Amino acid sequence: MNDFVTLIYKWYKLNKRDLPWRDDKDPYKIWLSEIILQQTRVEQGTGYFTRFTATYPSIKHLANAAEDEVLKLWQGLGYYSRARNLHATAKIISSLYDGVFPNDYKTILSLKGVGPYTAAAIASIAFNLPYPAVDGNIYRVLARYFGITTPIDSVQGKKEFQQLAEELLTEHDPGMHNQALMEFGALQCVPKSPNCTICPLNNSCHAFINNSISRLPVKEKKTKQRKRFFYYYIYDEGDSIIMDKRTGQDIWQNLYQLPLLETTNRLSDEALLKNQLPVSAASYSIKYISPEKKHVLSHQIIYSKTIYIEVMCNVNIPSPLIRVNKKDISKFAVPRLVEQFLNDAGLGD
Repeated sequence: MNDFVTLIYKWYKLNKRDLPWRDDKDPYKIWLSEIILQQTRVEQGTGYFTRFTATYPSIKHLANAAEDEVLKLWQGLGYYSRARNLHATAKIISSLYDGVFPNDYKTILSLKGVGPYTAAAIASIAFNLPYPAVDGNIYRVLARYFGITTPIDSVQGKKEFQQLAEELLTEHDPGMHNQALMEFGALQCVPKSPNCTICPLNNSCHAFINNSISRLPVKEKKTKQRKRFFYYYIYDEGDSIIMDKRTGQDIWQNLYQLPLLETTNRLSDEALLKNQLPVSAASYSIKYISPEKKHVLSHQIIYSKTIYIEVMCNVNIPSPLIRVNKKDISKFAVPRLVEQFLNDAGLGD
């Protein structure tokens, strides 16, 4: 085990990336980076991190922001519950801890949107506390090197990997240790087709020696994806369009969208033209029906089209729909799918 961590530390010193949240031990920046990088590649997340820290340089700045502003800045990252939890947690820290990030593991773990991995990462990197952070990268490295076939998404697997991670952890610099293993998984021991010929661990890696790289780590559960069909309506009134705000416990909560018809089955263009419009208009014409877009989420696949309607006169719109001036559309946080349709219609940023 000593050789394992020693070789990874040497590799890390030579190969670690220069990332903005590694500039100091500021727990706010480390927390922000960890939340952004959940389900997000570093290459994409870095720009968001830079914009967030520029807009909200402290926890109190983030806490005092309006949720719509936070969601707009987050737009394009997906998994918007992360942004809502981030904002809610900033408010909690601002009110209960006077804007000072808590420095003990249990309190960090109690924060909204923070699980065991994120709490361990913050505690070790920001406060030098000896907690192993076990993310997808580390699961993969440990499973391959030690030849662990217990499914990583099973109760037994989580216990087994956690115990091994604790045994490997060095108390001298737990933050560096966690980052080294995560970086090794992100850059060297990648999920598909890793270049094992240049890996410093290939002489002792179980998976490389036994030709089982592609079979490790093991998962026992397969994600079932639900199919949904979304039909959005662009009501073009000349200077304005009609928009709606998503509420309820569903995807894209509190984001804005176009008036929506959701169906359980795909509708033909003919059926769409015969369907009753979400908003009635006395005088209108259908400009086009867009080609279908396929939008893949972790547990859902959304098939979607837009129906572009030119309205000849203003319509009375029912609550909670709102009329939005075209020049103000960019101020509203919308899902990426809606953003694409607005851009296709020449109504985006």
